[in-house]
Amino acid sequence: MPRFLGLRGNSLHVAAILGVLMPGILTIGYNASLLGGVLTLKSFEEQFPEIDIAAAVDKPHASTIQGLVVASYTIGGFFGTLSCIWLGDRLGRRRTIMAGSVVQAVGAVLMASAGSLAQLTTSRVILGLGTGVLLATIPLWQSEISPADKRGAHVGMKGIFSGFGCALALFLDFGMSFTQGSVAWRFPFAFVVLLSIAVLVFIYLLPESPRWLVRQGRLCEASEVLAALEDICVDDQVVKAKIKDVQTSLDLFEEKSLGQIFHMGPQRTFHRASIAALAMLFLQLTGSTVITFYTTAIFENNLSLGNSTSTVLAAVYQLVGPIGGAFCVFKIDGLGRRVLLLGSAIGNVICLALVAGLGTQTGNPLAMRGAVFFIFLFHFSYIIGFGAIPYLYAAEIAPLHLRTTINSFSISISWAVSILLTAVTPIAFNSMGQTYFVIFAGCNAMMIPVIYYLFPETAGRSLEEMDKIFALSRGALDAVKIARFLQHGQSIDLSLEKELDPRFKCPELQLREIY
Repeated sequence: MPRFLGLRGNSLHVAAILGVLMPGILTIGYNASLLGGVLTLKSFEEQFPEIDIAAAVDKPHASTIQGLVVASYTIGGFFGTLSCIWLGDRLGRRRTIMAGSVVQAVGAVLMASAGSLAQLTTSRVILGLGTGVLLATIPLWQSEISPADKRGAHVGMKGIFSGFGCALALFLDFGMSFTQGSVAWRFPFAFVVLLSIAVLVFIYLLPESPRWLVRQGRLCEASEVLAALEDICVDDQVVKAKIKDVQTSLDLFEEKSLGQIFHMGPQRTFHRASIAALAMLFLQLTGSTVITFYTTAIFENNLSLGNSTSTVLAAVYQLVGPIGGAFCVFKIDGLGRRVLLLGSAIGNVICLALVAGLGTQTGNPLAMRGAVFFIFLFHFSYIIGFGAIPYLYAAEIAPLHLRTTINSFSISISWAVSILLTAVTPIAFNSMGQTYFVIFAGCNAMMIPVIYYLFPETAGRSLEEMDKIFALSRGALDAVKIARFLQHGQSIDLSLEKELDPRFKCPELQLREIY
């Protein structure tokens, strides 16, 4: 078989997106929504009566147990992502993705065969372990093999595929709900094995990250991969220039360690790690995780809709994600990351405030319909900014020698917050109802000034170029200012010296785009 399936250039990028990014992210969305679609299924409640809130005598206790079972998946995700700090650079991107696929498949098999609450909980931890590895590695791998001018669109497709994954889970849950017995939920649990196998097969056939290969000293392999990705000759000057840029970036640093992300240094490592962590933290504080895990329950229990109606609405709700994801893909490199993040946060504030206000009027059918509408509108608003950009941004903002560490660490923070939210949400809904969303409306409002003043634009810039932008910074607010003044391919000339603070003048650092 020819190397990389005989594909080169754009065809190779398409294969990477459809063969690895698509099924890998589908599993992430699928796993996130899967349990929420069967929590109110009769056969599921009979198998696991401990988490049947409606029939429970002690509803607060049942809510707590249900929250812990749902959160067990995010606990696995946390440790799976955290493990990539060590595995990601030791095994490489491809073998790490392979390992995650296998672990995820094992978790799915155990969950489909669960006969007790203990096995269900354990299997969800294992499932989360595999999913966490995939979530930490696939967007990173995709960002490192994509050209700078298309990186945003390529990784931005995560929002589309994640939405389809969520919708697929809920539609499958709905379709299987008409069957008799435990197959109604066992088959949906097992379905993710097929997606895991697809990821495993295609990542085996596709190239390793050229940046990881350079770091390992495997320059010949890195040159072959870059030549294939660009559809040029191995000896082309473009390949040699990219190899040199990566080597120069690596030469600035000593060997990496986890402790380095807490030190500033000449490349402002702690500054960059903090921004990456904030991006992933903000993703959870939007409120999307709460709605994704409990969409069906929110419609049925909090908005007083029927079971079938709630399940269908929950599935249709997830189909809004691909629409918002498509908008993000087409605009992410034109408008930039900052504009989409800011617009998303503003839209989230408005939608969640209205959901909270209208959702409390349970006796008013018009208000209930309004609450449903703004839940749907929130999903569109959330996806265009936070559906994919935080994962892309965490990889773009990090220096090469610590990219895996910072990326995995920041996503682990996101999982940690997700654990808390999924555990407390059933309790919060039981006591607060729709006013629970006021908390997330406030969180989204808080994000707006932070993003505006602290998040520099990364659109169109090479990953090595971001190193140079932070090398010029001297304070937390400087990176945004420098990124605004230094256009792509522009050196620090006299016109810029009039605008920049004198301490930023460093003529030996020439910023240029690497195509």
